[in-house]
Amino acid sequence: MSDGDYDYLIKFLALGDSGVGKTSFLYQYTDGKFNSKFITTVGIDFREKRVVYKSNSQDGKVGKGQRIHIQLWDTAGQERFRSLTTAFFRDAMGFLLLFDLTNEQSFLNVRNWMSQLQMHAYCENPDIVLCGNKCDLDDQRVVKEQEAKELAEKYGVPYFETSAANGQNVSQAVDVLLDLIMKRMERCVDKSWIPDGTVRSNGHSTSERMSEQKEEEKSKCSC
Repeated sequence: MSDGDYDYLIKFLALGDSGVGKTSFLYQYTDGKFNSKFITTVGIDFREKRVVYKSNSQDGKVGKGQRIHIQLWDTAGQERFRSLTTAFFRDAMGFLLLFDLTNEQSFLNVRNWMSQLQMHAYCENPDIVLCGNKCDLDDQRVVKEQEAKELAEKYGVPYFETSAANGQNVSQAVDVLLDLIMKRMERCVDKSWIPDGTVRSNGHSTSERMSEQKEEEKSKCSC
């Protein structure tokens, strides 16, 4: 697909403590590679990927493929960047919340990140996928899978154990988040909840399309 050749532009935000592997996770997803060198993200960075999304109808039939341009925003985990990163919460439609399976504190801090999302995201119950990263480091693991699953269940979000090093469940986690977003869009007749400029179809923003539809409806009205 060329630069402008897509149906929807969707923004995801990766969150979590510093060092949990957000940058490596996104790099693995977009490039299929792993960089073992730890480089701290300063402020905000992002990566991009094009995918084709096919929805499944209730009768099990696969719908027409929609071309999706995903922007994956990578946020700094340090406290000193918090005011900067929370400013981006409202512009994202979905969130990848990561913690480190070898770092118990990063798991305990998931509750704080959830609170931040409830305060600053576009709604109180945004679409989130929780990822326990570094599952390949089994000998260093301190967070039990059952603990993480129970926390995810408490918040009503999907949970994946991922590895940015070998790619385990990385694509699956993003795919599930994309599916949640697309289904939310299908359910909502009123698209005003969508952050401005986040979703575009055929080169037009959502607000532009809604205005055009209203004008068409007025022109058809015989009163």
